[in-house]
Amino acid sequence: MKTQLISIAVACVALAFSAQSHAQTAAAPPVMKKSGCANCHSTDKKKVGPSYKETAAKYKGQADAEAKLVTHLTTNPKVMVDGKEEPHSSLKTTNDADVKAVVQWILSL
Repeated sequence: MKTQLISIAVACVALAFSAQSHAQTAAAPPVMKKSGCANCHSTDKKKVGPSYKETAAKYKGQADAEAKLVTHLTTNPKVMVDGKEEPHSSLKTTNDADVKAVVQWILSL
């Protein structure tokens, strides 16, 4: 009986984390979907590029974090992909508020 309760508790915790990750992804600004960000990034797992949480951790505590991410997301910088340098796609928007929403969402993770 005790083993079953522990198994149920573990399953509930795993389900809660999965739901939280899905909710965070669903809360991402719509321009990210339009821009195809999910092709290379996810909320909490490395894909071709780093996860958004990994990016947030990289910039945590940096006063210029928001400015650096805005530059990264709007200027097509070169990034390494599979050992080759490629341009990082810009967000598909010219609206500063959309860009700021994406940056703030990433940094909130």
